[in-house]
Amino acid sequence: MFEKSPKSYTDLLGKTNRIVEGTLIKGDIISQADFRLDGELVGNFSSKGKIVIGPAGSVIGDIICKNADIEGKFDGKIEVKEILNVKSKASIHGEVICGKLSVEPGADFSASCFMKPIIKNTKPNDGEQGGQ
Repeated sequence: MFEKSPKSYTDLLGKTNRIVEGTLIKGDIISQADFRLDGELVGNFSSKGKIVIGPAGSVIGDIICKNADIEGKFDGKIEVKEILNVKSKASIHGEVICGKLSVEPGADFSASCFMKPIIKNTKPNDGEQGGQ
């Protein structure tokens, strides 16, 4: 009568996972939802949402995500499909691939950077007739 069905990952979007300061994770993280990291990650991170690396946070590894805000340290390869925001206290070393890039003055940005245009999910018409 009062059974709750498990939420799909689309219901989780907009909710944020959080790793607090003082926590060290060795391994890979795969998340459907947004993520805030104030601890340390030694490994790879993948998300269909946004990652925020706080001022005390650090990542050594690769990141693939939709959006990212970095205020802490990152060393590796990061691929952001939309917007990468690099805050003034951030330190980034490695390789960056993103749709759009914002770097505040004072940031340590020592990375190769390749910008790809943001591709919207549009389906080609392929000559199909619609609505007849």
